Amino acid sequence: MVTNACPYCEGLMRPTRMTCDACAVAVEADFPLSRLSRLPTEHQQFVEMFVLAGGSLKTIAEQTGVSYPTVRSRLDKVIAALRDEIGQTAKVRGTVLDAVDKDNAKPGDAAKLIKRI
Repeated sequence: MVTNACPYCEGLMRPTRMTCDACAVAVEADFPLSRLSRLPTEHQQFVEMFVLAGGSLKTIAEQTGVSYPTVRSRLDKVIAALRDEIGQTAKVRGTVLDAVDKDNAKPGDAAKLIKRI
């Protein structure tokens, strides 16, 4: 089975080469990974099962022969991992201090800005 984990250190492997099956042209680059592809392989497989089961945890439990609470726990782990990945890859738009500094706001204006948050 192909995995996205390094067999040596278990770090995330990233794609750096793509090859055309038709003409064998190859392109080497640092290709970006989607958030889902950054998840561990077992989480990716669970997402695949979840989608194919129409989002039914009961169906997954029946197909895999494990209890519903076990499947629910697995989904919770996938959700947590995906939230963590989104948090790591989300673009930061700036901070309150950036907004205050940008407009050279007075202290009173800065306080109003902070209270709106």
